[in-house]
Amino acid sequence: MYDILKEGFDALEIDVNNEKIEQLITYAHELVEWNEKINLTAICDDFGIATKHFLDSATPLLTQYVTGKVIDVGTGAGFPGLVLKILKPEIELTLLDSLNKRINFLKDVSKKIGTEAEFVHARAEDGGRTHRAKYDTVVSRAVANMTVLSELCLPFLKVGGYFLALKGPLADEELEDAKKAIYVLGGEVIDVFSAKIPHTDLNHKIIIVKKVRQTPQQYPRKAGIVTKNPIGNCYNIKKKPTK
Repeated sequence: MYDILKEGFDALEIDVNNEKIEQLITYAHELVEWNEKINLTAICDDFGIATKHFLDSATPLLTQYVTGKVIDVGTGAGFPGLVLKILKPEIELTLLDSLNKRINFLKDVSKKIGTEAEFVHARAEDGGRTHRAKYDTVVSRAVANMTVLSELCLPFLKVGGYFLALKGPLADEELEDAKKAIYVLGGEVIDVFSAKIPHTDLNHKIIIVKKVRQTPQQYPRKAGIVTKNPIGNCYNIKKKPTK
């Protein structure tokens, strides 16, 4: 795994030292061990963890937007948030997840690799109210489609902050469907960043949204409503009547 990571970070032009790679290797070992007790990931081999989890999670660092107070919404096993913290220790990281077993795993692995973070056990719909407008950067990976994800994530941001959504091959299609929701929630799309994952044929995309206005107080809506009735379906910008 050491060689896969070292070569991968070199290809991404992300500067890492031996200590950071050793932290990631310890993380991988803990992930595999805990995965026997709770369902954290379907990817358990060294190559898959190194490429599809660690190198993929590092790609937001290729942008300039991972700074200050960062929250990973729906972090799961810590991707991408904990990887970003290992590689860029100066960020202030919050990891939010709805399942307490995953939070316990994250606390344990963070302690073993010597990384500090805030851990929040909550649904994103609830966290978006209790932790509203607190963060400079929101990241999220493999949680929901872009329309739903925007409602879950944009409320966490300060005005002027950035939301980075790590997406796969359907990113452009998802973004087209999500444009109305992003506008309603106070966001503005500024870029879709392509990131080739070293050692693989994967070419992922990061949708970058800037928070330009406060999110209206009614968002995020209650759990269940966000997914059952996405903003694109329930919100229509009124048109002027034709003469």
